[in-house]
Amino acid sequence: MALSFKPIRPLLQTGTSPWSRWFSYMGLGIGVMLLLGSIQMYINIQRLVKESNIRRNGFDFISITKTISNETMTHPEKNLFTQQDIDKIKAKPFVEDVAPLLANQFRVQLSAGRILPFKTEFFLESLNNGFIDTLPPSFSWQEGQEIIPIIFSSDFYEIYNVVFAPGQDLPQISKETALGLPVLITCYGNGKEQAFIGKIVAFSDRVNSILVPETFLSWANETFAQKTKMEASRLFIKTRDANNPDLVKFFDQEKYELNKDKTMLGRNKMIIQSILGGLGILGLIVLLLALMLFSFYLQLVVARSKDNLRLLLTLGYSPAWLSKQVSKRFLPVYILIILVALTVVQLMQWAFHHFAMYDRAELSSFIHWSVLFAALLLVSLSLFTNYRLVKKMLYRLN
Repeated sequence: MALSFKPIRPLLQTGTSPWSRWFSYMGLGIGVMLLLGSIQMYINIQRLVKESNIRRNGFDFISITKTISNETMTHPEKNLFTQQDIDKIKAKPFVEDVAPLLANQFRVQLSAGRILPFKTEFFLESLNNGFIDTLPPSFSWQEGQEIIPIIFSSDFYEIYNVVFAPGQDLPQISKETALGLPVLITCYGNGKEQAFIGKIVAFSDRVNSILVPETFLSWANETFAQKTKMEASRLFIKTRDANNPDLVKFFDQEKYELNKDKTMLGRNKMIIQSILGGLGILGLIVLLLALMLFSFYLQLVVARSKDNLRLLLTLGYSPAWLSKQVSKRFLPVYILIILVALTVVQLMQWAFHHFAMYDRAELSSFIHWSVLFAALLLVSLSLFTNYRLVKKMLYRLN
């Protein structure tokens, strides 16, 4: 026959003001709410960063340069990346690969003939083919070939059509027309001059430059500038997550300039995670203080009821059974506190999704399952702590 705790419940004398219990309940509720809210917001940030990050083939590609300061202005070689710099970057676990973006070391003049009557000094660059987003089969060059395939920046194309062409009274050009438009490229230096025909074969959304094949630029630098060993002023890195806080922190420490659009979420993520971490720690401290206050309350109850409890132990009630029953007495209180905290967090999540994020698809109006799991864990932890505390004190009375 199961024993009932109801007849012996009056034997437990609290003898305390209800305010002490209410303070512990309120502290417990605030601590649980802060902790669960921090967990949910952390999950929201992870989802937003993951879904807002446009990736290709599972990787991000970011351009980096060295920060130009007053000190390095007069020493441009300090703004170049050495092989040691590249090896150091490549060794980092958050970097998959690194490629230098090499530039021409000779003078280049671009002109478009009669269709676009203008000439301009410009630059050419080359990049490893594995880092280029749009790579047609025709993007190759061999010595002796007069036609140079060009991959043109989509941003440059837009600037020409929106800003340059109207201001210079030049015609605007569609992408289809640009792909068939020949460009005269004149290279000169080292007492030599040679003209080539450049043809745009693709547009790049990733690289803001005029890209030519690596074979052409290596040959041209050696021919017109007598340079065989090249150091780059810009690198492209391949990474699985451009918003990795470790990646952003490393390049900030090295004083490298990153593509701000690519890493903006990562920088915000570090700040927000620090704030959420602080709130989570604050919630945990409040929670622990509330549990300590509640443990003091239980110790006071046991101390004031020690004569009655000692009598019950003498009558044959086991300390384990009494501890279990005393702990279960507060189960409804814990459940109510957790439910109130979960309700507040759920309302906050609903408002965040609908009003702050305008129903973005990557977020949910409902709290994550891990928040519910954390709430159940807190209930179990509270009950277990009370059970161990009461049991330990009862064994002392026995």
